[in-house]
Amino acid sequence: MSGIHIRIDDKRYPGQSSSVIRDFALTLQSSEFVCLLGRSGCGKTTLLNCLAGLDNAYQGNIQHQHRQTRPHIGYVFQNPRLLPWRTVRENIELALDDPKQAAGDIDSLLDAMQLLPVQHRYPERLSLGMSRRVAIIRAFAVKPDLLLLDEPFVSLDAPTARQVRELLLSLWRQRPHTVLFVTHDLREAIALADRLVFLSAAPMRVVSEIQVPIGRDERHDEEQIEAFRNQLRQHYPEIKALL
Repeated sequence: MSGIHIRIDDKRYPGQSSSVIRDFALTLQSSEFVCLLGRSGCGKTTLLNCLAGLDNAYQGNIQHQHRQTRPHIGYVFQNPRLLPWRTVRENIELALDDPKQAAGDIDSLLDAMQLLPVQHRYPERLSLGMSRRVAIIRAFAVKPDLLLLDEPFVSLDAPTARQVRELLLSLWRQRPHTVLFVTHDLREAIALADRLVFLSAAPMRVVSEIQVPIGRDERHDEEQIEAFRNQLRQHYPEIKALL
């Protein structure tokens, strides 16, 4: 996957005069994990919908370098969006053109996310954490060039969120691709990202872009994460109002 250049000059909702996004520019590097941080309602989900091709009513351009065809995009929504009348495995298979050919890959993903024993359960018998893991597997199963995640751990208790986050990172290391992850949790962003992108209130634009200097093998150290968080809040006062 090559780089992605995002430029949204103006995005408005139908019938509204005010802009949701304006003068927004961001470049994602190949296999980079980027976290977007901003207050609720600033336009983060709208941006992801534009990237996913679900919303094309904007002025601007999204350019995928060196590609002749549209890239594969995986999207993990805030709500897992599992069909209740289909099993875990069947919900994953729905995203694939040829589920039979991908059977081995599905098994591998289920095993990596510790869901192989429950693959034939229906969503009503899953915990919220399990349901979110199924949604992540479904997004990985399409072998995306770009993975979009919209606050996928919201409403999870801290231990469950940490477990699912670690499983996500483990899976991403095995299958590296470009990730754009939306969150309002600075600690979570530091634990995950190569780069943090701080966003203004609507009309949304980029306020700051900051590399995370902590090595990936050290991200389990909560003291280092907290120290860097405090450093950010001290040296980048413009981001305080965004968190």
